[in-house]
Amino acid sequence: MKIVAREIPPRAAWALEQAGVHPLLARLFAARGVAAKDELDDGLARLLPPAGMKGTTEAAVLLADAMAQNKTLCIVADYDCDGATACAVAVRGLRLLGAQNVSYLVPDRVVDGYGLTPPIAQRVKASGADVLITVDNGIASVDGVRVARELGLQVLVTDHHLPAAELPQADVIVNPNQPGCTFESKSIAGVGVMFYVLLALRAELRQRGAFTAPSAAGPSQGARAPSGGSAVHAVTSVGANNLQPKLDALLPLVALGTVADVVKLDANNRRLVAQGLKRVRAGALPPGMSSLFEVAGRKTAVATTFDFGFALGPRINAAGRLSDMTLGIECLLSDDPARAEELARMLDGINRERREIEGEMREQAFDIAESLFDEGDEPPPAICVFDPDFHEGVVGIVASRIKDKLHRPSFVFAASQAPGKEHELKGSGRSIPGFHLRDALDLVAKRYPGVLLRFGGHAMAAGCTIAEEHLDAFEQGLNEVAQEWLDAATLTRRIETDGPLSPEYRRADMVDTLHREVWGQGFAPPTFSEEVEVISQRLVGEKHLALKLKHQGQPVDGIWFGRTEPLPQRVLLAFRLDADEWQGVRRVRFLVEGAEL
Repeated sequence: MKIVAREIPPRAAWALEQAGVHPLLARLFAARGVAAKDELDDGLARLLPPAGMKGTTEAAVLLADAMAQNKTLCIVADYDCDGATACAVAVRGLRLLGAQNVSYLVPDRVVDGYGLTPPIAQRVKASGADVLITVDNGIASVDGVRVARELGLQVLVTDHHLPAAELPQADVIVNPNQPGCTFESKSIAGVGVMFYVLLALRAELRQRGAFTAPSAAGPSQGARAPSGGSAVHAVTSVGANNLQPKLDALLPLVALGTVADVVKLDANNRRLVAQGLKRVRAGALPPGMSSLFEVAGRKTAVATTFDFGFALGPRINAAGRLSDMTLGIECLLSDDPARAEELARMLDGINRERREIEGEMREQAFDIAESLFDEGDEPPPAICVFDPDFHEGVVGIVASRIKDKLHRPSFVFAASQAPGKEHELKGSGRSIPGFHLRDALDLVAKRYPGVLLRFGGHAMAAGCTIAEEHLDAFEQGLNEVAQEWLDAATLTRRIETDGPLSPEYRRADMVDTLHREVWGQGFAPPTFSEEVEVISQRLVGEKHLALKLKHQGQPVDGIWFGRTEPLPQRVLLAFRLDADEWQGVRRVRFLVEGAEL
C-alpha cells in the first residue's frame, strides 16, 4: 500500500480562503479541482439546463401529448436504489405535472434479469399502457424496445449507462452518454436523468399554457400497497390544478439515488445532492425516506452523504437483492407515515438478512480467491470467483469486498435461478482505478465470441451473464486484458490523502463542518495522513483494532474497522476525522483507512 498526498494548488486555496471559505475547506476544495468560490454555488440556478441533454425536448413533447390524450404511462424501473428512486421521481413528478394514469413495473432480478426484456414489454402492453418509460435502464434493451414498438407502445428510454454499438429503436432516448449528446455531466445518475426529463416536461407544459401561476402544487396522494412480484402498480393523479408545480420536492430522492449509485460527483451532481440534503435537513422529505432514517438510527437534521450511501441506500438495495424492489419503491412513494414506517422496517429486516448472507459468502469467496495464488505471491491481475451456493443478489457486494482486499478487478458469479437458465452464471464485477470494466468486457466479448451472453455497466462496476461451461474462458480472457492494461503502479493500492492535519482542526465541531459538505465518488471525503505513535492497541469485536494514538504530541483515539493485525509503535496512517460521544461528551477519533508499513 502506498499513501500519497494530493497536490494542493496554493493559488486556488488562497483565492478560496480570501473569498471567505474556511481555511481547511479551502485547502480541501482546491485539492479537488475547485478554483473559485462561485464553483461552490449550489443554487438551483447553477444547474445545467435541461435542453442541453439530448432528447429531453422530444421526450417532453411525447409526454405532454400523451397526457393531453389521457394515455396511460408505465414506468419500467430497475432493482437497485438508483432505479427505485428514479421510478419514485417519475411517478411523483408525472403526477405533480398532471398525468392522470401512471403505473410502474419493476423486473424481478431472478426471473426477468436486467432491463426491458420482450416479456416485460408484453406485460406492460397487457396492463393497458400506451407509453412505456424506462428509468435507469433501456439503452441496451434492443430486443425489448423492438417488441414494445411492435406491440404498439410508444417507448421513451431514460438511462445513463454506456450504450453499445447498436441503440434501441425507441421513440425517444434521453441518455447523456448516447452519441451526439453534449451534456457536460456525463456521470449523472439514472434518477438525475429522469429529473431532467421532468424539468423539460414542465417547461413544455408551461409553453402550452397549462399553468396559470408559478406556485407550488399541494401534497400528492400516496400510491397503493404492493401486490408482490413484478405486477404493474397503478398510481392515480390527484387531479390537475393550474398552479405550476415545484419539482424541488423530488430533490431528496434525486440526491439519495445519485449518492447510492456511486456516480462521480461532478459540479452538477454535487449541486443536485446539496439541494437534496438541504431539504432533508429541513425536514422536507418523503415519509418513506424519513422512516428509513429512523430505522437506520440516523437523524435527518444532520443528514450527510454517508447516510445516503451507507444507511438508506443499502436498505433499499436489499429489497432488489433478496426480495422485491416493489417494497423499496412503495416506501419512497407512500405519503402515509404509518405505511412508510411499516415498509421501512420491512426493508431494514431484509437488509439484516442480506448482511448475514453476505458475511457467509464473503468468507467463502475470500478463501476461493486466495487459493488462486500461493502465499507470498502477488494475486493474478484479475479475480474470478464462483460457487454453486452463492446468492446472485449479493455477488456485487462480495466482488467489491474482494476488490478492496486484493486490489484487483474482481468478478463474483452465482448460478442463475431463472427457470430454464440453470446452466447460466450471473456475474457482477468491481474494478480499481485505471481499469475500465465495461470496456474490458467488450474486449473479452470480441476476443472470445459467444462467451458473454450479455454484459453492461460502467468503468468501476459491471455485470455479465455467461454459460457455466465458459467460466474458464471468461477468466482467461479477463486476465489477459488485465495483464495488458495494468502495470505494477496501478496494481499497487494507493490511498490519496490531504496530507497532515493541523492540530487546531482536531475538534468535534470541525468534524461537523466537514460532514455538512457534499463528498463522494470523484469528490473524495477528506482523508489525512501522518506518522503517529501507537500508545496501545487491542481487538474489539474480534475483528476491529481499537487504538490509542499520539498525534503531534496529543492523545487521540482511533479505530480501524476490519483490521486484526497489530501495528508498529510508529506508523504512517491514513485516517478520516470522526467524533463519538461518551457520557454526553463528544470526542474526536481517527477512522483509520490504511497504513504504509
